Amino acid sequence: MAITVHNPTTPGRRKSSVIKYSDVLTKGAKPVKKLMTPRKKTGGRNNTGKITVRHRGGGNKQFIRHIDFKRTRYDDPAIVETIEYDPIRSAFISRIKYQSDGTNAYILAAAGMKEGDIVVTSQKRKEVTHGNRFPLSEIPSGSTIYNIEMTPGKGGQMVRSAGQGAQLMSVEGPYALIKMPSGEIRNIQKACFATIGTVSNPDNIHVRIGKAGRKRHMGIKPTVRGKAMNPVDHPHGGGEGNQSIGLKHPKTPWGKPALGVRTRKSKKKSSRFIIKRRKK
Repeated sequence: MAITVHNPTTPGRRKSSVIKYSDVLTKGAKPVKKLMTPRKKTGGRNNTGKITVRHRGGGNKQFIRHIDFKRTRYDDPAIVETIEYDPIRSAFISRIKYQSDGTNAYILAAAGMKEGDIVVTSQKRKEVTHGNRFPLSEIPSGSTIYNIEMTPGKGGQMVRSAGQGAQLMSVEGPYALIKMPSGEIRNIQKACFATIGTVSNPDNIHVRIGKAGRKRHMGIKPTVRGKAMNPVDHPHGGGEGNQSIGLKHPKTPWGKPALGVRTRKSKKKSSRFIIKRRKK
């Protein structure tokens, strides 16, 4: 798969690039209507109309594809019929068809997956190829995995974005030791399921947006620097010309610490499973 770099025919096209979808997506594939739902947008507002997430709003209309993150049909082989685009995630998705009854489902596509591949979910180890899903206790140490469960039976919650993959380091006792893409090393119950391989679309990180309009199509509004505002609007505001913020540490518009401050709760129960954090 390659990145297509636009010719600088306009200022908006200069230095912008897109993924060449024709190299990986199935030609003429249409999404299954039964596996889609229109996406309702809130514009960053809660149920009372107050903006709780800034810089959200607008964008193209989108349909949510119902992804099967659990894949609980054990020992039921499925054939990969299509590789499709998903507008609300960076990775590609695959439409699979179970051979027993012909049921369709969407799953996260693995890098290198193509039409005609056979994928299976099993509680016992079978062929270790990309797209197959097993418990952590049945996966060989050193394997690259994605779509990892945090709680057995809850479905994959970790390592789901484009090009990502975690490494299964070892299985000892009731836990498996996993190195996350961020560098964090943590214990996860060995009964949790994970998929072999890495997530599709690894070139997504190299895409250059190029212009503000593409961000608006994504539903992201402009972000104004605090130091460009007046003191009444932001703690960083004020001054003549380009000035430093003049504070001991950066702050949010409401005076709370920002930029690099740890936001993880100190008493979170799952912290005891973290062996090594991604930051010292």
